[in-house]
Amino acid sequence: MSLTDAWLKANHKKNREKSDVKTDGDGLSARVSPKGKITWQLRYRFNGKADRADIGSYPNLSLKEARRESERLKGQLEKGFNPKIVLKMEKQAIITATSLASLYELWHESYCKKNKANHQDIKRSFEIHVFPTIGTLPAKEVTLHQWLAILEGLADNIPSIAERVLTNAKQMLKFGVKRHLLENNVLAHINAVEDLSVRKNVDTRSLKPQEIQQVWEAIELSRMATKNKLFLKLCLVFGCRNGELRISEKKHFDLENRLWIVPPENHKLGKLTSNPLTRPIIPEIIPLIEQAILLCDGKYLFTNSGSKEVMGRRAPLALPYNIMQWLRKNRKVEMEHWSVHSLRKTARTNWSTLTEPHVAEIMLGHKLPGEWQVYDHHLYIEEQAEAYSKWWTRLMEFTAR
Repeated sequence: MSLTDAWLKANHKKNREKSDVKTDGDGLSARVSPKGKITWQLRYRFNGKADRADIGSYPNLSLKEARRESERLKGQLEKGFNPKIVLKMEKQAIITATSLASLYELWHESYCKKNKANHQDIKRSFEIHVFPTIGTLPAKEVTLHQWLAILEGLADNIPSIAERVLTNAKQMLKFGVKRHLLENNVLAHINAVEDLSVRKNVDTRSLKPQEIQQVWEAIELSRMATKNKLFLKLCLVFGCRNGELRISEKKHFDLENRLWIVPPENHKLGKLTSNPLTRPIIPEIIPLIEQAILLCDGKYLFTNSGSKEVMGRRAPLALPYNIMQWLRKNRKVEMEHWSVHSLRKTARTNWSTLTEPHVAEIMLGHKLPGEWQVYDHHLYIEEQAEAYSKWWTRLMEFTAR
């Protein structure tokens, strides 16, 4: 007689004198221990020998589920696999399955750290928004719906983080597929704009002449550390990416030949061209660089306070806020928000009236358009120097008001 749910409920956790086995048919049976524990067993023959395998216990595995599992294992038996070995291998696979967090760590060390300047921010975003929910799950078991639950929530509240997590999660899963740790990339066809409705806000902020005067005054008169004052001034003069200046070494500044050589690994375009950026150093800013060299110990031009370590990535981010706070307190000026990157936009906006567009783009560290970049490898040092001199003169005119 086949087993029934009623019989299972009646015998579950009921003490008895000895073990008992009740068959269900087709090799499936239920073994009841003296303490009433019910274990599902599959009896079969493999290579001519009788054997049996425990496939679960009641009620964790219902009668319906036990029958389904029995059929699955018998299918494996027909293919020539021993059901007991199949179960052991599956259990081991679960134990050793790469968790999502483990896959991330592998990707982070193998790819992210070597190719992304903001790898620490990326990791922090995953630690805060991804790992608490799905980090411990086997990476190959995480579904598209589980990913979207995280990403859609971020898109509603922090769109920029949603885009960051999506971009890097797609790269991580692609990495896993290539190394046969995953069967497929469930996020491969998800797009931040189309699927998450993430819209990028283009930052067009640049400082007007009066604002430049106010910022320069605040730099001069505030109690900000001298090295930070120099950092902001040089960012405004050079129009460089703040990262190029932040991680620069003293040896990159050839004051004798008046050149700042930015190694390929220190600027965005260098990753594509493997070429350094070469910027002229005009005489007017040599004192700023010399002062920075004297202020900071070690090989870097800018370091963390009290150490020889390179200035932290987040350190420059607070500087504009400090300037705006000084202006609010001491000049009653409520300045529209700006960032260190706004200084780069400010410089480029002014350069448009001081030099040719291609020279201005080279000063920024941008590539020239189209075929121009392929055939024109001239550094335009003299043209850059002339533009920097004109820009310095204009800055002095602004700040003298």
